[in-house]
Amino acid sequence: MKPFKVPGRRALAALTAVFAAAGLVACDSPLPGSGPNPSPAARATASTSAVPAGLEDFYAQDVDWYPCANVGMDEADGDADYSCAYVTAPLDYDDPDGQTIDLAMKRRAATDDAIGTLFINPGGPGGSGVDLVESAKGYFSDELIASYDVIGFDPRGVGNSTAIDCLTDAELDEDRAASETSADADGAGDDDAAAAQEAIVEYVQRYEGKCEANSPAGLLDHVDTISAARDLDMLRAVVGEEVLTYLGYSYGTYLGATYAELFPGNVGRMVLDGAIEPTLSAGEMTLAQAAAFENALRTYVEDCQSGGKCPLHGDVDAGVAQIQDFLKVTKGAPIPTSDPDRPLTYSLAESAILGIMYQSESWSVLTEALDQAMNQDDGSLLLFISDLFASREDDGSYSGNGDEAINAINCLDYPVKGDADSWEAEHAQLEEASPTFGADLGYSDLFCQTWGHESTRERAAIHATGAAPILVVGTTGDPATPYAWSQSLAEQLDDGHLLTWEGNGHTAYGRAGECVTTAVDDYLLAGVLPEAGLTCRD
Repeated sequence: MKPFKVPGRRALAALTAVFAAAGLVACDSPLPGSGPNPSPAARATASTSAVPAGLEDFYAQDVDWYPCANVGMDEADGDADYSCAYVTAPLDYDDPDGQTIDLAMKRRAATDDAIGTLFINPGGPGGSGVDLVESAKGYFSDELIASYDVIGFDPRGVGNSTAIDCLTDAELDEDRAASETSADADGAGDDDAAAAQEAIVEYVQRYEGKCEANSPAGLLDHVDTISAARDLDMLRAVVGEEVLTYLGYSYGTYLGATYAELFPGNVGRMVLDGAIEPTLSAGEMTLAQAAAFENALRTYVEDCQSGGKCPLHGDVDAGVAQIQDFLKVTKGAPIPTSDPDRPLTYSLAESAILGIMYQSESWSVLTEALDQAMNQDDGSLLLFISDLFASREDDGSYSGNGDEAINAINCLDYPVKGDADSWEAEHAQLEEASPTFGADLGYSDLFCQTWGHESTRERAAIHATGAAPILVVGTTGDPATPYAWSQSLAEQLDDGHLLTWEGNGHTAYGRAGECVTTAVDDYLLAGVLPEAGLTCRD
């Protein structure tokens, strides 16, 4: 019933640290270089960085940085690797004199002489930049960390900023473990479309009521990406940067591209990794993702069967069918885990499998987990994986609110399209595109219609006319942001440049190896774009 959630880069980093080491890739060509672009300082000279009318006090506010702990925003005792700050922003940019919200920033200072500030966003929507900057050492090159003050920020509605709050930890556990599909939530048959949609409406109404009751007043109507991009421009200004240097992953590419469309003269060096296609509707996006996840699963099964300990037998079709059969079994008979109060349900098992599709270097972990569950009747490792991607801690608490923020942000970014008949036809397309996952996808428009906080934004191409060159990075086997989306965004942008990684998993920089790292670093550090058409390969 929920749209796909892109796990935060911190969750991916944690999984890598526990289980896997990324491999190197080889380049199509030698060191990229197509001529330098202006330095951040030179771009600053050309940019007026005008303050939007009525927002002068927000743009001129002082930032009170304080030393903070390695995890979270708490003040540190003594020396610290990070500094933190909260900045004030208007809840509604059309009413800057009205209610305000807080935005959280966490900064890792450059280990050498800083050439500027690099803002980062991990995706989601709902991912925490505060979390991501804590993993900077594991994802970003030493050269990048040496040269930039890296700032992770939590967008409005997310994490340590003024945040959406819907469910208690116990309710989140229950929500994640619920195994009913939309069609059988009230005991209806799979062919009863009206009952399926009615079940979704009842669920969303209950869920939205809890979000409205537990979140700050008015927040659910003002967590759209345009507002977040306006926040980002203010953050750029209050830390003293004339132009924005930015690295965004997944949804963070949409935030970055939106920023470039709104503030083209304020764009410095920008890298967008794993692009969102700005023109697609929610239904079109879900259909493309469904097909991409199914393809990723097939690639995983082929990889698994090439090893010696794969629990999936026969050819790829047979292996995929075995996973489908396993998931069906968990619907009626959840698998015991090391926690007697939390068996592995269908929903938890599916989320673990989907999560691992994001990071191909951890596919061996999924192989071990499936073997444990299918052959030893133990779902503990799959439960661990599912919890990791949901940011559930060992004590049962949740360290983020990504699962709650994603729907609220998406529903403000994607206007409702279609009706009951078209949504049912769309659902059938999803099942055809993804026999494994498609039955549990779709109905995003029905969700947002019921949610009641409506989008006023039309989906449209983003050109960012007048912006500095923007580097778009696409991964050919990306399940969450299909490669075609990166191709499309690079073509839409007036000065877009595409870097391709022939690999699997979600996004590239920080996990693809030397070729991608060199190309991205050359642009962020020296303003040198990759050669046109550069493709990095495993």
